[in-house]
Amino acid sequence: MNRNERNWKELLPVYGPLALLVVLGFVWAFQHIKPAPPDHIVIASGEKDGAYHAFALRYQELLKPQGIDLEIISTRGSVENLELLRQDKVDIAFVQGGVAQAGSESPMLLEGLGSLYYEPLWLFHQVSVELHRVPDLQGLRIAIGPEGSGTQALVKLLLKENALKDGSVELLMPDSAGAAALLQEGKIDAAFFVASPQSKLVSRLLHDPSIRLASFDRAGAYARRHGFLSVLTLPEGAENLAENIPPRDIRLLATTSELVTHADLHPGLVSLMMQVIDKVHRPAGWFSSEGEFPNTRYMSFPLNDEADRYYRHGPPFLQRYLPFWAASLLDRMKIMILPLLGLLFPLFKVVPPLYQWRMRARIYRWYEQLEEVDKELSRQGKKSRKSLLKELDDLEKEVRDVKVPLSFSHQLYHLRLHIDFVRGRLRQDAVD
Repeated sequence: MNRNERNWKELLPVYGPLALLVVLGFVWAFQHIKPAPPDHIVIASGEKDGAYHAFALRYQELLKPQGIDLEIISTRGSVENLELLRQDKVDIAFVQGGVAQAGSESPMLLEGLGSLYYEPLWLFHQVSVELHRVPDLQGLRIAIGPEGSGTQALVKLLLKENALKDGSVELLMPDSAGAAALLQEGKIDAAFFVASPQSKLVSRLLHDPSIRLASFDRAGAYARRHGFLSVLTLPEGAENLAENIPPRDIRLLATTSELVTHADLHPGLVSLMMQVIDKVHRPAGWFSSEGEFPNTRYMSFPLNDEADRYYRHGPPFLQRYLPFWAASLLDRMKIMILPLLGLLFPLFKVVPPLYQWRMRARIYRWYEQLEEVDKELSRQGKKSRKSLLKELDDLEKEVRDVKVPLSFSHQLYHLRLHIDFVRGRLRQDAVD
């Protein structure tokens, strides 16, 4: 048997039970470990030519290097998005501020990740039509957005508050592109849009000389009545200074876009999504300064706990320096690592002395026999010197077969020197 095999056999009785205890600790901790975050999530966006869909594509691009596949479902808008969330058909959805008030109750708890950006309510109308207030829409043909859209939900609220009944206004429900086309063709008098200022549709209508953008004279009153609404000012010339578009300051009503998810979405994915939306929505826009969004203002849903931690402390420590998969793995493993360290520290304090005692015990047990021979020699008992010498020879023969690690060899040689010392005494007494 070579020395390595012998060392393993010597270490196994000491370290074997420790290894078994550690394995049992791992098995117990594994029962409490959090599941891995899914690598596929579904988001409800909006119309394919709208801002929601464009932002969803940007999210998809940023999540892909992290190993997350984001599936995008195009919808008619916020109302449909909210319904898909409540039916558990999507994991995340864009929801326009205030739309939740019109939705039905759901047994599934929904939470918000934050407000993303301002969404102005644009009211474009024919130049021949004078519009200053919502009641001026009386008797006109207007597009209010498709069924299931946040635009339609908001416009119907404004019409209701101004006592404009369905029969007093002709309501049409084309999608955004269809409404813009009807307006430019002169087939309708006005159209409402909830869209980003950078929208191509908004830019096209602002540059159309036959179309005018209405200013909400009573915007402040609506904002006071509804916490999810804000008042924005589109400055004169903001779209095009050379052509002075728009030709005057325009007061706009605005809601905010909110990202909503299920309360049970994996915390690791929530923290990753928070980093993504922060990167996408942090830059300054027409109506917001750098870093103003995302934020927790104007929210219609309770704030997710993980999102709240992100707003207060930033990204989790591990996700700041490691890829998402590695950070997620270590975060899940900490429930195993921390108890394991707590277990191993005292064990490693105990095992080395235990190992030393075990090795020394192999040597020290022979001293009991050596001591008996020495005592018998001192008291000149019944045993003959020849018999005692034979006992010493047998003892030395057995000691030669004892195997100990090199670090304990000096103690083994001390024993053999002591045996030889007692043998010398026996022989000296025989000569005398």
